[in-house]
Amino acid sequence: MAACGAEERRRTGRLSALSVYRRAAGPGRLERRRRGTPLPAGGKRTKARLRRGAAGGGGPERAVPPRGAAVPSRVERAGSSEAKQGDLKTNPSGPPAKAPAGNLETKSPGGPLTTSGGPRAKAPAGSPEAKPPGDPATSPGGGGVPGLLRRLGRLEDSRRRAAELFRWLVAPTAPEEFTRQHWERAPLLVQRGDPNYYAGLFSTAEFDAILRSGDVRFGTHLDVTSYAEGVRETHNPVGRALPAVVWDFYQNGCSLRLLSPQAFSTTVWHFLSILQEHFGSMAGANTYLTPPGTQGFAPHYDDIEAFVLQLEGKKHWRVYSPRTSSEALPQFSSANLTQAELGEPLLEVVLEAGDLLYFPRGFIHQADCLPDAHSLHITVSSYQRNSWGDFLEKLLPAALQMALEEDLEYRQGLPMDCLGYMGVANSDAVDARRTAFVEKVQHLIKKLVDYAPIDAAMDQRAKSFLHDCLPPVLTQSEKQLSVYGFPARWQDGGPRSVDIRITKDTEVRLLHHGVARLCNEEAGVMLYYTTENSRVYHKEEPKYLEIDPEYTDSIEFLLSSYPNHVSVNTLPCDTLEDKISLATLLFEKGILTTKKPLV
Repeated sequence: MAACGAEERRRTGRLSALSVYRRAAGPGRLERRRRGTPLPAGGKRTKARLRRGAAGGGGPERAVPPRGAAVPSRVERAGSSEAKQGDLKTNPSGPPAKAPAGNLETKSPGGPLTTSGGPRAKAPAGSPEAKPPGDPATSPGGGGVPGLLRRLGRLEDSRRRAAELFRWLVAPTAPEEFTRQHWERAPLLVQRGDPNYYAGLFSTAEFDAILRSGDVRFGTHLDVTSYAEGVRETHNPVGRALPAVVWDFYQNGCSLRLLSPQAFSTTVWHFLSILQEHFGSMAGANTYLTPPGTQGFAPHYDDIEAFVLQLEGKKHWRVYSPRTSSEALPQFSSANLTQAELGEPLLEVVLEAGDLLYFPRGFIHQADCLPDAHSLHITVSSYQRNSWGDFLEKLLPAALQMALEEDLEYRQGLPMDCLGYMGVANSDAVDARRTAFVEKVQHLIKKLVDYAPIDAAMDQRAKSFLHDCLPPVLTQSEKQLSVYGFPARWQDGGPRSVDIRITKDTEVRLLHHGVARLCNEEAGVMLYYTTENSRVYHKEEPKYLEIDPEYTDSIEFLLSSYPNHVSVNTLPCDTLEDKISLATLLFEKGILTTKKPLV
């Protein structure tokens, strides 16, 4: 760790940003990890009832880093004092012992642990097993991750793009094998021996450029952390994160965590916007830059499925199985843990550039940087609060409410004397009345299934997911065929090319699969969509159109027809005017694209 106070002034002639911060904050500035809390609920709906002939505007954000303050990180919340990565405490008497690459120690049970590629086994980028010929992820063309994303954009169906990107992510492990053996079960280590595998996704150079943009603020976008001698600290000053201050912290042994890099990096945004469709759950990310020979975070476990992509340098990782069954697949992340609480690691390895480490929620992890290299990695994460239990938390109250409204048996009163024979104090009593009471409760619970609005509850979960989603990133072709490429402009003293001429013969389809969802709610039928979302998590309220009942069949037809184009004339509306009006509305919101440019 950095020198501090008078000794540092004597040695260097100045005080570092870390020393200044510690003087201002005082010795008691230790960060305590809070248990995670559910992601914030969506705000009020933006009222946007669209009638026949009405037009909406807006659209996905363009590839320009957003200005202004962000909100907590998607999935990996800034409000949590512990990162979604943990770092290993280093022996204060010297650097940590180097763990050989591929040194796996299965000292505790944790399901099938797999390492792909072998110790530093060479696996060329884009050469996963079981890939069909002509797969865009394996096609020649180079260009790193941006090139991969461009090649994926040639696929017409966004679901295929998502599947192929995930295949590339876990290669050479086949996605089917990953799902069967590792997802929510056990870690996966992939050592590719290819330092350029993630080229162009994110880098220290881009990190530096983001700092120089002037949009980064401590605590909101960037955390400065350290972990030494069992003490986890956060050293965030107040205000903007200026490069001179940030790099001084780094030079004095602090780790830098950039929250939600997708708000600043177009490539990370594009990458996550595709992956979220594969998971059917929001995909988030944080980046971690750690100086040589240091660590930034205490051991802990998380409430997300974590994919660690080593971008630069190398890092020494230890992963431990959940200590108890109650910690397996937890709803919330843990507090900071001590070394004494950990036991022996299930996996110990040094990740190098191009490697991948996946571990399920509940697996304890910690990592430290070796003395001869810095480390930059990005953690891609998903499946926060996306379990059966989370679904039932929404479903069962709705089922009970419906049962109370429709079934007299649920509204009948309890037995007058039940307080005398029920309760913990009477739990061991042998009483026929107790037996009858328990059987009645069991009967009502079983009967409750008949009232469970399962599909409606899933629609509400989909509505939340659409609010969580990053906005879609359009390919050049998609832009030309959508409202975002429409040539309306100001020219020669007035607007030009403004009219959107959709006819009965115009062929249309959804922009992407899952870009919109029809939900039947008390207030009416709503069409929720993602094209106007922000790259900053929940910066915008949920976006929706209120749909008149005569349009619902047509929208369901459009949703089910993807990826095929359909002519406007085939929409099951009452009149041709209705068909053209609906198609125009959805085109103007970016939900529909046309088969051919309108101009």
